[in-house]
Amino acid sequence: MNRLSRRICTAVALCAAAGTLIFAAKDDFGLGRNMEITVNMMRELMLNYVDPIDPDKLMEGAAAGMVSDLDPYTEYIPEKGMQDFEILTTGKYGGIGSLIRQKEDYVRIAQPYEGSPADRGGLKIGDRILAIDGKEAKGFTTEQVSNRLKGEPGSKVRVTVEHLDGSQETVTMRRERISIPGVPYAGWIADSIAYIRHNDFTEGCYEEMRAAIERLRAEGRMKALVLDYRSNGGGIMQEAIKILGMFVPKGTEVLSTKGRTEDSKQVFRTQSEPVLPDIPLVVLINGNSASAAEIVAGALQDLDRAVLIGQRSFGKGLVQSTRPLGYNTMLKLTTAKYYIPSGRCIQAIDYSHSQQGDVRSVPDSLISEFTTSTGRKVYDGGGIMPDIRTEPEYISRFALTLYALGFIEDFGDEYTRRHPGQQIDIRTFSITDEDYADFAEFLKDKKVPYESDTRRALKTLKKAAEDDRFAELKETFDKMEADLKDDTQTNLETYREQVIETINNDIVLRHAYQAGVIEHSLTSDGDVKRAVELLSTPGEYVRIVTEQDTDKK
Repeated sequence: MNRLSRRICTAVALCAAAGTLIFAAKDDFGLGRNMEITVNMMRELMLNYVDPIDPDKLMEGAAAGMVSDLDPYTEYIPEKGMQDFEILTTGKYGGIGSLIRQKEDYVRIAQPYEGSPADRGGLKIGDRILAIDGKEAKGFTTEQVSNRLKGEPGSKVRVTVEHLDGSQETVTMRRERISIPGVPYAGWIADSIAYIRHNDFTEGCYEEMRAAIERLRAEGRMKALVLDYRSNGGGIMQEAIKILGMFVPKGTEVLSTKGRTEDSKQVFRTQSEPVLPDIPLVVLINGNSASAAEIVAGALQDLDRAVLIGQRSFGKGLVQSTRPLGYNTMLKLTTAKYYIPSGRCIQAIDYSHSQQGDVRSVPDSLISEFTTSTGRKVYDGGGIMPDIRTEPEYISRFALTLYALGFIEDFGDEYTRRHPGQQIDIRTFSITDEDYADFAEFLKDKKVPYESDTRRALKTLKKAAEDDRFAELKETFDKMEADLKDDTQTNLETYREQVIETINNDIVLRHAYQAGVIEHSLTSDGDVKRAVELLSTPGEYVRIVTEQDTDKK
């Protein structure tokens, strides 16, 4: 054990001993005892473990383990994780503004953000990164490339790429503070019905939302608005409160929080005059709408200010706060539960006894009834139930597998080579039957490790039958397995529609960025169509927000 390690162990031991005395003075013998055990354990590991141990990593692991049995949202953030945490909460970082992906020995451009230095520099999807600042990039991982492309805003980086047509180019770009859009699309789904997709509640998303609304209002035809919060995992609570202020009267209570401390008990009211105080609203939600997204959706439902369409939301009614721990580390911990205007908390999982291994959903017997502003019945204990329930749209796992393996993007590269300078109609674009046949041919020599749910279930059933000695069933199972067709070429026909749409999205992305992909998807979106139908029937909209109770389950 080297001198530095001994000093670290000694310092930790002294701190822990002091802590033991303090806690003992407070009659908390158990806590003091366990701190002493922890230090003794660290000393034994440092002195006697067969291989050298890094004391920093050991203590970092101990810090992470300390919160591992609480809830999924309470976590220790070490210094090396602070940059990712900042990006997660602010949506901003210093760099050139592009997603990247690995293919063979090189990293390629996967998606330049619209208007970013990468976009202005002419980098395109599929470009192969050959060198960064003169250093050859062959063999680099995505992490290595990302670390070299990121940097202080204002600094320069020189990137050499090979385009899909085989030409090479060296581009010098000045890094900027890249802001990942929280509101990637705002447009129209009918002549007078506006639509806004809101992806997350990062810092500044209220300003993005307000700018989008003002731009749409300026066109002078907005009579209704659809807010899409599907798969929005939430973020900063204060941004949600400000967004609610655009739709309800100033001073309206939209949220309250309550925890163990007095500081955690707060009431939040809107602080500004509404921009759209009475325009009909529809909010789209699904099982991945969580946290701040549920605050907006739930408050608008409780205040009878919007009709919710979709599926039951995730059910995260817990509030997190951050506490600095020194040395550029942080603790993110759950400090309170939040309650929307009706008084309900929509937390779906009870973590109060998680240290005893008892984590469970709120049982039906404990679900309570609440009422909205007009007296409609709503319920707590498991997310937000929409006013109009729809079935989630089917997503082919086979198509997702092809995308995850990079085959969709590889084919998109080849398609782009074949169609240089192509102009497309974003909303109606689709590849042809001939193009799809080319894709099937492209996949013939590719290994796709996809196994259908049916084949998985059959394997499990066969194994159970073998274990139970049901030998007479073997022939039946063998015949079922022989009849089951889930090879790649068969799946290309079975899931043809979903695979074609995945390819279409990749090609639209190359022409019109992420906003184009969203606009393209709107034409076939069932929840969006249902929203248009409702907003085109004012009487039904009024009936729902004044009379209709929500379901309990």
